[in-house]
Amino acid sequence: MKLIIAVVQGEDAQRTVAALSDKGISSTRVSSSGGFLQQGNATLLVGVDDAQVQEALSVIHDNCHERSRYLTPVPPMAEPGEFFMAFPVEVQVGGATVFVVSVDSFEKI
Repeated sequence: MKLIIAVVQGEDAQRTVAALSDKGISSTRVSSSGGFLQQGNATLLVGVDDAQVQEALSVIHDNCHERSRYLTPVPPMAEPGEFFMAFPVEVQVGGATVFVVSVDSFEKI
C-alpha cells in the first residue's frame, strides 16, 4: 500500500481529482498555499495499492501543467527620496510536487 501526496496548483486540482475518480482512484483534497508565490494550492492525498501507483502518477502528470505567469515583485524598503520601479517578472507556476510513501496500515471507516 502507498500514500501519494501531490501538491498541485489550485487551477489543476478539480480536473485532477475528477480524472483520478474516473479511473476508480479515491482521493482527499486539502486546501493549502505555496511558499514562494503564496498562491492557492491543493494537496491531494491518494491511498493506492502498489499496482496502482504508476496509473495514479500518470493521471497526475497528465492533468497538472506548468504555465507562465507575470508577477510584479514587492519593492524593497527604500530610503526617503529613493524611487523603485517594479516591473512584472515571468515565472513558471503549476505542475505538481509528488511524494510516494509506504503505508503500514490503511482502513476505511
